[in-house]
Amino acid sequence: MTDDTIPPPDEGVTDPSRISGYHAHIYYDPAVNRDRAAAIRDRVAASFPEALLGRWHDQPVGPHTSAMYQVAFPSELLSKFLPWLMLNRPGLPVLLHPSTGDDYADHTDHAAWLGEALPLKLEVLRRSG
Repeated sequence: MTDDTIPPPDEGVTDPSRISGYHAHIYYDPAVNRDRAAAIRDRVAASFPEALLGRWHDQPVGPHTSAMYQVAFPSELLSKFLPWLMLNRPGLPVLLHPSTGDDYADHTDHAAWLGEALPLKLEVLRRSG
């Protein structure tokens, strides 16, 4: 293949090296299934000590319209943590997204949902350049 047959780089491609880590938001209803959320949290703590468990938020906070807590974890853990979470979230919705510095894109274009996708208050998220 010669240089003139190589397609030009896609200007819309974002370099994945911008990802500094990931967040998983585990959603629950405090009156109905907080115990299930607590069981997941305990298992995450035991199985993935490198993950950082955020505070419980029994009331909506930030862009989240439901009770939740966050699990922050390094990029190197994604290939182990994501399959585990897929199989061990007992019916609870989970938002998984990278941290690139663009909160809006991270929670929308770059996000993946496990289970039901919940509405977010996108107007509170910061956009980068």
